[in-house]
Amino acid sequence: MNAHWKQRPEGGSRFAIWLIRSIARYGGRGVARLCLYPITAYFLLVRGPERRASRDYLARVLGRSPGWLDVARHIHTFAATILDRVFLLSGQLSRFDIRVEGLDALARRVDRGEGVLVFGSHLGSFDALRVLVMTRPSLRVRIVLDISHNPALTQLLDALNPRLAADVIDAGQDGVAIVLAIQRALADGELVALLVDRAAPGEAVTRVPFLGDEAAFPNAPWLIAATLRVPVVLAFGLYRGGNRYDLRFEEFSGGPDTLIQHVSRRDRRDAVTTVVRRYAAQLQAQVLDAPYNWFNFYDFWDGDDAADEMREHPGRVGAATGTGVDAGEHDAMRSRS
Repeated sequence: MNAHWKQRPEGGSRFAIWLIRSIARYGGRGVARLCLYPITAYFLLVRGPERRASRDYLARVLGRSPGWLDVARHIHTFAATILDRVFLLSGQLSRFDIRVEGLDALARRVDRGEGVLVFGSHLGSFDALRVLVMTRPSLRVRIVLDISHNPALTQLLDALNPRLAADVIDAGQDGVAIVLAIQRALADGELVALLVDRAAPGEAVTRVPFLGDEAAFPNAPWLIAATLRVPVVLAFGLYRGGNRYDLRFEEFSGGPDTLIQHVSRRDRRDAVTTVVRRYAAQLQAQVLDAPYNWFNFYDFWDGDDAADEMREHPGRVGAATGTGVDAGEHDAMRSRS
């Protein structure tokens, strides 16, 4: 239960993932969804750590002791969104009823050619962002992704969409390289999307209230946004069952003035805590609205070796990679660009 999420093995072999992909492609979504039941049973009966993490989370969000059916529903929801990636990433959006909220503010910035950071989480399906590319073919969305984690799934999904693979910013790079890549993309008016609810090993974090207890959230995304002086928009792709997704955009900041701009290194910890606390509150509201959409199948609230990193290194930026980079280096890098 207290193992870091990066230490958890993949939930299926390359053959198993290839098989479900083939069934989805040649048998259709209806046939493929029948496979979700044995997959759910496998995780429910065999994968003890994920099952226990699910029960712990559901007890927090539901306010009661969850039963086997609750855990099964949680796992089945996760499996359904993974299956739908096959269709979403191959551009088959017509199969889905995707209802979009809050797109206007983001669209205005895109129309002005502004670069925007889009922050998502392991809540629902981040792949629902594909709707932006389909409705605006000229728009380029760059995903920050650690391609070394879950390699079997990553390779198969990349095969579905070569353009998506080309647009990935590899989070396995060192901190300076990843921030430079993000900076270049934003300067070109592109959207840069990344998941901001998990910290890599050794990455600086801040612990704030979340679902009744304190949980650790990474500092790097917020420091990057402030350093690069770009707005942040939150994105949530909530799965509602069947073929329906609710894609929600919430403008978190209109610019760096609402983040951590011009904050001294001495006061940076308090500024980061304020921002992360506000983000956790908005994330919690979405989790309560779609409780079975939370897909962090590990002990999210248990402290690890990164838990006290912010207290020890308040100026350190992990750049969402687990590689520490001093915030001052980012400032110098920005002035050189």
